[in-house]
Amino acid sequence: MELLIGIFRGILGIVALIGITYVCSTNRKAINWGLVVKGLALQFILALLLINPFDFIVFDWIRSIFKYIVEFFVLMITATEEASQFMFGDLAKAGGPYGFAFFVLPTILFFSALSSLLYYLGVLQKVVYGFAWLMSKTMKLSGAESLAAAANVFIGQTEAPLVVKPYLERMTRSEILCLMTGGMATIAGGVFGAYMGLLGGEDPEALRYFGMHLLTASIISAPAAIVCAKILFPETEPEKVDKNIDIPKEEAGSNVLDALVRGTTDGLKLAVNVGAMLIVFTAFIFLFNKIFMYIGDFTNLNDMITKNSDGVYKGLTLQYIFGFIFSPIAWLLGTPSQDIVAVGQLLGEKTILNEFFAYLSLADLKNAGALSEKSILIATYALCGFANFASIGIQIGGIGAIAPGQRSTLSRFGIQALIGGTIACFLTAAIAGMMAG
Repeated sequence: MELLIGIFRGILGIVALIGITYVCSTNRKAINWGLVVKGLALQFILALLLINPFDFIVFDWIRSIFKYIVEFFVLMITATEEASQFMFGDLAKAGGPYGFAFFVLPTILFFSALSSLLYYLGVLQKVVYGFAWLMSKTMKLSGAESLAAAANVFIGQTEAPLVVKPYLERMTRSEILCLMTGGMATIAGGVFGAYMGLLGGEDPEALRYFGMHLLTASIISAPAAIVCAKILFPETEPEKVDKNIDIPKEEAGSNVLDALVRGTTDGLKLAVNVGAMLIVFTAFIFLFNKIFMYIGDFTNLNDMITKNSDGVYKGLTLQYIFGFIFSPIAWLLGTPSQDIVAVGQLLGEKTILNEFFAYLSLADLKNAGALSEKSILIATYALCGFANFASIGIQIGGIGAIAPGQRSTLSRFGIQALIGGTIACFLTAAIAGMMAG
C-alpha cells in the first residue's frame, strides 16, 4: 500500500511539475509532446536501470558497470584524503571540525585535475559522444543540443559549452535555452567528489551509496532538462538545426603534466570560489536570521514556530521561511509528511543560495538523524544541479565570452533556464521518490 501511495504521489508530482513548465511556456501551441513523452520515458528507463528497485538480472548487470565507476571515485576520494592529511595532518579528517576546508575543498582540486586528465586522454569525449548519440536518436535533438546535454553530465555548465563552441553562434534560441537549462540541471565532475565526501564522510559504504545516487541524478537529469527546455521554448526554426554530432578538438594541454596543471589551476579557482561564497552566504543568513528572530520575538511567532516544529526550528529564521514556502514542492516529490518543511528548507537554500550550501545543510540533518532515509534520498536528487540565481550570471558571462553574438539571448533566457533547471532536478527527485517506495 505504501509503495502504491509513493507511486501515486510521484505521478502527481511529475504532472504538477510539467504543468508549471507548461504555464511558463512562451509558445504552448508549438510544444512537441512526442519529445516530452520520449524524454520522460528515457528518464524512467535510466532510473530503472540505475536505481533498480526490481531484482532483474539485466538491471544488475548494467548497474554493476556504474558501481565500478563509483568504486573508482571512492578510490579517488581516499587518495585525496591521504594527500590532504599529508599536507594538513589531523585538520584534514573528514569528520573533524576543519574537515570541510581541509578535506572537501581539496577534493575539488583533485577531481578537477582528474577531469582535465581524462579529457586530455580522450576518455571523456568518448563517454560524452555515447550519451549524445543516445539522446539524439531517442529524442531527435540537434547535434549541438545532444552534445551539450551529455557534456553537462560530466563537466559542468562553464566547461560544457566548449564542447559545442563551433556551433554556438549558429544555435537557435531553443537550442541556447536547452544548453543553459542542461547546465542548471546537472553538476560538474569537479564537485561530484566533494558532495560524495560531504554526505558519505569517512564510511566507504556511505560513499558508494551517495556516489551511485549522485551519478544517477546527474545522468537522468539530462533528458529532464531537455524536456523542460523544449516546453519553455519549443523549437520554431527547424531549418537552422544541425543534426551532426561532432566533438571539436579542444586544447586540453600539450602533455599529461600540462593537463594536470591546467586542471589543478581550474580546481583551485573553483575551490576558492566555493569557500568564499559559503563564507558570504553564511554571514548573510546569520544577519537575516537575527533580524527575523527580533521580528519573531515581537510578534510571538518564535514560540509558535518552536512548538509546531517540535523544537527543530528555534523561531522565525530564513531556514524556516524556505521550508514553509517550498514544503508543497517537497510533498509533491514524495517526501514523508514529517519531513516536508526540512526538505523544503533544503530546496529553498539550493535555489536562492546554491546547492553546495544546501548539501551542507543536508549533511547536518542526516548526521543529526533529523530526516528519514527516503527524505535524504529525495533531497540528494533534488539538490543535484546548479540551478540557482548565481548561475545565471555565470552562464551569461561564461557562454557570452565565447559566443558574443548570443549574449542578448543568454540574458533573456536567464530566468527561464533557472526555472527549467530547477524543475528538471525536481522531476528527477520525484522519480527517485517513486523508486524508493
